[in-house]
Amino acid sequence: MKAWRFHGFSDLRLDDVPEPTARPGHVIVEPLCVQPSVTEAQLAFGIPTLAYDRVKRRLETEAPVQLFGHEFCARILETGPGVVGYKPGDRVAARAKLPCGDCPLCNSERSDLCRKGPVIGFDLPGCFSERAILPEISLVKVDDRISDSEAACLQSLSDSVAAVETANIRIADSVAIFGQGSMGLECLQIARLSGAGQIITVDVRDESCRMSRELGADHALNARSVDVVEAIRELTGGIGVDVVFECAGGSPKQGLAGHQSLLQAIDVVRSGGTIVGVSWFGGPIELNVDVLRERSLRYVFPDISTRGHLEHTVRLVATGRVRLKPTITHVLEGIDSVPKAFEITANKGKYQALNPAQVMMRP
Repeated sequence: MKAWRFHGFSDLRLDDVPEPTARPGHVIVEPLCVQPSVTEAQLAFGIPTLAYDRVKRRLETEAPVQLFGHEFCARILETGPGVVGYKPGDRVAARAKLPCGDCPLCNSERSDLCRKGPVIGFDLPGCFSERAILPEISLVKVDDRISDSEAACLQSLSDSVAAVETANIRIADSVAIFGQGSMGLECLQIARLSGAGQIITVDVRDESCRMSRELGADHALNARSVDVVEAIRELTGGIGVDVVFECAGGSPKQGLAGHQSLLQAIDVVRSGGTIVGVSWFGGPIELNVDVLRERSLRYVFPDISTRGHLEHTVRLVATGRVRLKPTITHVLEGIDSVPKAFEITANKGKYQALNPAQVMMRP
């Protein structure tokens, strides 16, 4: 079969590889729609971010290697021994992070919070291939009301659900969200569903601000045309917001905000408020922690998304409570289009993309 393999950073080739064979607890799937995450797109071009050292080491010691492809919708072709919850024909999505199976957490009722297990697309082959093998424990069924394209976004949405859960939003809390890419727009919708009051969003692209207003933001500020710190203080009577989601930080090479958006988040959150760090910065940043201590700020990070979070996203999208379709701006046809999807996703501003570019694997 055909599968995309990395021979090095920026060196992606469509190779012939052996067909996967079903083994206990696993299923063989046909990927229907796959999108590279923003993190994967940065790593593909050697931009430091989450898991950079791990990917670099694999490329140096194992290349060519199948990497990435954990955000997908696929159809089950075959089930291995012991698989009881799924059958051929089922459409599925998956959580990327798997429990390791033998740590104290895995031996408790909280096994879904284990951080030691492998990750689909990083440690295990993902779905940038004609067929793939996936562990049953990672899967959820996709509701018939959800399109293949929307289903490919569910894994990202589950991370956004976990981020909003971490914020502990109370009814009528004011919220600011820096960055209106896929996860920023998802956090916006989940925060609204979770009882947030005034929601203020920030981006540097007009198309992102327009989409933000369409999906429920009370105010969408373009940081290129307004002083967002001054504007948010004015909108909150000088107090600041209760919760900030920082979704804009990361490599300026990819059009991200470096760590400037984090500094702005600290300036606009009220004393005693919460900053949820969604972004990955790709390296150390300089931060005056005493400012956080002096103002009793909480700088927290999303817990790992679980299978329960992913199952919840299926319900949210199937019932229309979260809208994904308007954010999907670039859909490519055929497995040959995968490198173009990485290019668009790594440079969303250049291509005016909101969500990562998707590939319908069979035209």
